Amino acid sequence: MFLNVWLIIWPNQKIALGLVEGGGDAAAAGAKALLASRTNTLFSAPMAYCMLASPHIGYDSGNLLSVNGGGAGLIAMLVVIAALEVNAIVGKQGPLTTVKGVISCSIVLTVVTELVLTVL
Repeated sequence: MFLNVWLIIWPNQKIALGLVEGGGDAAAAGAKALLASRTNTLFSAPMAYCMLASPHIGYDSGNLLSVNGGGAGLIAMLVVIAALEVNAIVGKQGPLTTVKGVISCSIVLTVVTELVLTVL
């Protein structure tokens, strides 16, 4: 999320607002910043859930990186997060076109995260 802001959103916002001379296509830069910003919103609910629920759920952090100790779930979620981040960099908005879509996708991602981390 931090890198989305500093490497994608902020530079493209400067182009879209005309703060950078010769920056390029303002509309394309604005669309790219919008998608990265909505991706950050998409990541917010799962992040908050994991931060708040992890002490109460009892994830085995000692064995988290071993495949038998829950590492498979962590690896699976890192792959999902990487795919969503690639979409934020070069993809299309898809369901992230509306605020309702972003919030719905964020809730679905939270549920998927919980299921993957507890099942695997």
